[in-house]
Amino acid sequence: MHNIIVADVMTRNPITISPHTNLFDCAKKMIQAKVGSLLITDGKNLLGFLSQRDILWAMTKTKSREDFSKIQAIEISPRKIATLKPNETLDQAIKKMKNFKFERFPVVQNGELVGMITIKDILNFNPEIYPEIEEFAQIREESEKLKRISEAKQKKEIREGVCEECGNRDFLYRFNGMLVCESCRDSA
Repeated sequence: MHNIIVADVMTRNPITISPHTNLFDCAKKMIQAKVGSLLITDGKNLLGFLSQRDILWAMTKTKSREDFSKIQAIEISPRKIATLKPNETLDQAIKKMKNFKFERFPVVQNGELVGMITIKDILNFNPEIYPEIEEFAQIREESEKLKRISEAKQKKEIREGVCEECGNRDFLYRFNGMLVCESCRDSA
């Protein structure tokens, strides 16, 4: 893995949009292309990155479908975009994915977009690294869980104890008049 470079595995023609594409059209393009993100470009210059999560966030903030079609992609794109270079190794790419907790990166050379690499690209190339990627997913899930627990504790919506549903010791949530763990609450 240390001698295989990003350029060997990346998608060379990623799905791109212009900065002024509205979010409704972006969502349609993601569905049609069966992708989880779009790159915002002006020619070969990478201007932004739009993920499904960004679109869902915008949907919760808009009041109607008309509002959603007025928002341009560049308006909700993160200002700073983490990228990879095509000559970086897959080991470096995986480390960067773990550090940033991202599953995909645009690949840029000399300021120009040349491709996109995702966890799926890496797994298709080398399925033996699945345990390493699985560890990445577990770390991300645990950090999100800790964040939710911290927020709930601050709101005094959560406490530690024994789940009234399954009997396991965990952080408990009040749900339907009972104190239950997160997995019992989610399965109800």
